[in-house]
Amino acid sequence: LEFRRVLFRSWTLKAVNLIALGINHNSAHVDVRERVAFAPEQVSEAMNDVCRAADIDEVVVLSTCNRTEIYAVAPPNRPLDEKARELIDWMAGYHHLSSDDLRGAAYHHEGEAALRHMVHVAAGLDSMVLGEPQIFGQLKSAYAVANDAGTVGSELGRLFPRVFSIAKKVRTDTAIGENPVSVAFAAVDVARRIFTDLGDCNALLVGAGETIELVTRHLIEAGVSNIVIANRTLGRARELAQQFGADAVLLAEIPDHLPKSDIVITSTASQLPIIGKGTVESALKVRRHRPMLMVDIAVPRDIEPQVSDLRDVYLYSVDDLRQIVDGNLRARQQEVSKADEIIAQGIASVGQERRSLGAVDLVKQYRQSAEALRQRELERALASITRGDDPQQVLAQLARAITNKLIHAPTAGLKKASAEGRHDVLGHAARLLGLDVDEVQQQSAVVNGSADTAEQQTAAPSVAPSDTPAISAGVSAESASESESPRTPGPTLQ
Repeated sequence: LEFRRVLFRSWTLKAVNLIALGINHNSAHVDVRERVAFAPEQVSEAMNDVCRAADIDEVVVLSTCNRTEIYAVAPPNRPLDEKARELIDWMAGYHHLSSDDLRGAAYHHEGEAALRHMVHVAAGLDSMVLGEPQIFGQLKSAYAVANDAGTVGSELGRLFPRVFSIAKKVRTDTAIGENPVSVAFAAVDVARRIFTDLGDCNALLVGAGETIELVTRHLIEAGVSNIVIANRTLGRARELAQQFGADAVLLAEIPDHLPKSDIVITSTASQLPIIGKGTVESALKVRRHRPMLMVDIAVPRDIEPQVSDLRDVYLYSVDDLRQIVDGNLRARQQEVSKADEIIAQGIASVGQERRSLGAVDLVKQYRQSAEALRQRELERALASITRGDDPQQVLAQLARAITNKLIHAPTAGLKKASAEGRHDVLGHAARLLGLDVDEVQQQSAVVNGSADTAEQQTAAPSVAPSDTPAISAGVSAESASESESPRTPGPTLQ
């Protein structure tokens, strides 16, 4: 009975109570996205808080310029749509927003759909710029932060590496990432459209993260040679500046460099604007109203929106880059179907892996049973040797005892299955035992054929066929019956 209970548990695969929930550039305007963004220093505390407040077993929080998402594993036997509402309420409360307002902009996926969404995000298929590579690193970083915070358990610990593996295969096996197209590239593309010769332009980059590093690379490739990088910490700014031959300054020095800057691109994690309308106004006076391109790709925004009211300033936010980006995506769109096929295969593989975990309890109990048997027989053998028995005979008996006892239960089960005509069970058993299935089936057919023949002979009527010559009159029926027996010859007929 206990074996059957273990077997039932092994064959019953519980679905993961996985939820992917959040808002992104498709579901919410930048005004909403910047209000639910998590600052890097907030994320660890926020993840532990949501586990307590929303009764979540595991969680990873991803917060970027274009999306804030929560990947969570809920306790079993809880409706996932109900848990999703609790997560939205928690997010709204954490950021002091109305739950109703946030529900209108949020989306959520459950189970396999949630896993598929995570892979789409990691592969860049859900990004504003299709196939952009930065999101892969951002998601890996979010997973690492959650690991350090202690909010990743066995489920997310198994799923996230598979998500990264599938996403990496998408990028290597398709052209989804070819032709460097990203928000950073789009920002530089805007500069190309406004200035006829980028080689004559000075650029001021605010921030020193991956996005600014990519912007710097694209600017240099476009011909910009005079670049200043401003950051909150001078050390990181200098580190990045040294890679590209740029200058490094602190954020406080921005007003001094703004008048000399033709291109200003910002991407920081600041919760408040860094460049205000008054600062830009003063810079324009010094520039004598020469045009200035300002691209704010941060969420929350680094540049006050009111700057767009100033003449001679071309201010672009993340949302403004969408139309520019669309023109660079046509080639990548053709690769989406290939990517979807890879993702479908990857998710199917994850499902197979999860189903294989269903045998863990059974294998564990079977191994424990075998180990217990081995230990009992070993102790018995050691006791025999201690009594002075022949070690060679003891070892032979030990081998026989372990073999016989290990195969006893399977043998009894196979005999019963065979007696009941369960040939499908015999075939599965042969595969499980590593035997030649064809050979087993042939032997079974021979045995079954012999049994059928014997059964037919036993059931055959003991009368002469119609073409047998008639027995002479006067011979008794008993004599005729005896004449057909192979064991006792009948009387000679006259």
